[in-house]
Amino acid sequence: MSSQQQLRQQLYRIDGRGYGAYRDIAGKWQLEGGVILHVDHVQADPFASPSRLRLIVPWHKPEHLTDGDRVRGAAGYLARLAQRIVCDVRGKRGSGRSGQIHLDAGGQQLLDRTAVVIRSDELELRISLGLPAAGRRVLGRTAFELLRDLADGLREGLTLTRAQWDQLRQWADLAEDHAALRQGLEEEELVAFVPDGAQLPRESGVSDLPLPFTEVVPFTSPPSLRVTLSVPHRGAVTGMGIPHGVTLIVGGGYHGKSTLLRGLERGVYDHIPGDGREFLVTVSSAVKVRAEDGRSVAGVDISPFISDLPGGQVTAEFYTQEASGSTSQAANIMEALELGCELLLMDEDTSATNFLIRDARMQRLVRGESEPITPFIDRVRELKDRGVSTIMVMGGSGDYFSVADRVIRMDAYEAHDVTLEAHQISQSMPTGRVEETGGRFQEFSSRRPLPHTINSHRRKRTRAEGRGRDTILFGEETIDLAQVEQLVDPSQTRGVATMMLYARQHYIDGKRSFREVLERVYQDWKDGGWERISPYRGHPGDLAYPRPHEVVASFNRLRSLRTRDLD
Repeated sequence: MSSQQQLRQQLYRIDGRGYGAYRDIAGKWQLEGGVILHVDHVQADPFASPSRLRLIVPWHKPEHLTDGDRVRGAAGYLARLAQRIVCDVRGKRGSGRSGQIHLDAGGQQLLDRTAVVIRSDELELRISLGLPAAGRRVLGRTAFELLRDLADGLREGLTLTRAQWDQLRQWADLAEDHAALRQGLEEEELVAFVPDGAQLPRESGVSDLPLPFTEVVPFTSPPSLRVTLSVPHRGAVTGMGIPHGVTLIVGGGYHGKSTLLRGLERGVYDHIPGDGREFLVTVSSAVKVRAEDGRSVAGVDISPFISDLPGGQVTAEFYTQEASGSTSQAANIMEALELGCELLLMDEDTSATNFLIRDARMQRLVRGESEPITPFIDRVRELKDRGVSTIMVMGGSGDYFSVADRVIRMDAYEAHDVTLEAHQISQSMPTGRVEETGGRFQEFSSRRPLPHTINSHRRKRTRAEGRGRDTILFGEETIDLAQVEQLVDPSQTRGVATMMLYARQHYIDGKRSFREVLERVYQDWKDGGWERISPYRGHPGDLAYPRPHEVVASFNRLRSLRTRDLD
């Protein structure tokens, strides 16, 4: 292993040369203060994706970091602390991406990430850095100063003060409390829990930061739905428990219906301290479903909702390149059920109206034999009987009162249990609509993806990469994930792309179902971490944990995909 002085000499030697000379610093370097620098990948030019580095910093792991949840919480805190240090060091130091430094600390969700690795006596920090250049010439002296300042800043900044140790413990405690809350959901037969005092509104439609507390009505549970869950560090936590079954969220416009649903859909993830949604948890398999006009659908059995299409199109194994609102929402539901979803989350604002309901007047005008859609209102109770709950925002149709187990009314961001009143209205004002069901659900389908329809190659090279939160480039195809609403972070999207490629290379063989494929992929991830899954050996530094539901959702939006039902 070469020394810091040798790194200095090497960078000074290549100063002014063509940018490719930076390849000479690839490898391992011993820096001052016990810091070790690994240069894993050197970018091709100053405008290319930044170089990938690992910095190993001496650090003593505290005894209270005893399990995965606590380590995840501590890593989240350290990543954000290191990010602030990086922000102090970076700056414009040449052309293109010169001087850019990025450590993937994340946003409001506390996810398993690859940016920081905690070991017993050291921290590994995985960083992307734009090596400085003037045009396409090496700025070797500037590069040495940048690397030295970065190493010194991280070594000093990660020597924690007493107050910082206390904050780290707080993050670890919160992660452990979240795990206990999820266990509490199962024990109390709940699908979601919203704590009293939760700060649900966000700063804006494009920001996940909390609205300032002075502008927020803190959430308070209706007395009839209030439960108390116990966690190891916070102790007793009170709030609204939503049991299994069918739950409506109603109320006037701008009174907080969709804000509550948004909190519930994000409740599949833990949140960082100060987010306002700490202790809000939803069963981890919950899926937000919506209409998605124009998406492709590959071999999905949508017959429980849509059958007898004009032209004799088969809906038990439905294919289309341009789904309508109703067919796309039916496909989204069936794909979620195929992977073991226990809770559907829906908002009428993003649903196909004719998929949700046909009222009595429309039933009289358009007879059942002319309507291929069995509306969701006539399937939701059957789904409950099959162990699948539903939480739905509904502001326009009181017909759903008759199928709801409970009705929560939001009034100026205050929640009220109006179940009894809603059921009384349902009984006193019959709608006259006729239930429309064409038989019952069979077993939820299990499709086998066919490997020859999933091509990860582009110009003879493998390509699977995330671009922002909404897009994956996979082979020759661009996958649009804008309507997959529970993807919350670009690093998750990169994680999805990585898992898709790994699944295609190792387990998609035409014999295994999507669920079997993902079970094997996630077991490999659990056994070997991202280092086993990622093609970037030694430095998968910008990946975050995605749920299996979002990985399969991405496969399902491949327009080339073809599947076969299990025999």
